[in-house]
Amino acid sequence: MRHIISILLQNEAGALSRVSSLFTTRGYNIESLSVAPTEDPSLSRLTLVTLGSDQVISQINKQLHKLVDVVNIADMTLGDHLERELLLLKVTIPPGAEDAVHALVESRQGRVLDDAHANYTLELTGASGQLDEFIDKVSTHADILAVVRSGPMAIARGQRVLSAIA
Repeated sequence: MRHIISILLQNEAGALSRVSSLFTTRGYNIESLSVAPTEDPSLSRLTLVTLGSDQVISQINKQLHKLVDVVNIADMTLGDHLERELLLLKVTIPPGAEDAVHALVESRQGRVLDDAHANYTLELTGASGQLDEFIDKVSTHADILAVVRSGPMAIARGQRVLSAIA
């Protein structure tokens, strides 16, 4: 099963390396990874996506808690959460297909960032599955030159907040 794990860790050199090393040494794969400072400049939020059974994910979380840089962990997929991913897509649109591509982008609340003669750069945000579906649909009207994705980021719905207080 796919899991989005949100980790608060000390914003220090080597913290990310120690987390990724934990995955590498145990043979776990990181499907995507995003990290940035939080509202507290001493902490960063690392969001990663990995695949595994509930037992494997439970073991990963226990091992992550043992790392000195890790402050708190939440498996976002275990609760109600909002998930978004950013997609930048560079395409070549054949003559006559521009309207279809523009309509598809508008229907998904996307934006055309660059509409140069030779190619277009499109921007969309949404859940991973929605972006996969958009790529499939746009590929019927245009040639895809490049796909750049941020990987999913997630935040809990309601009052639940991942904080430095465990």
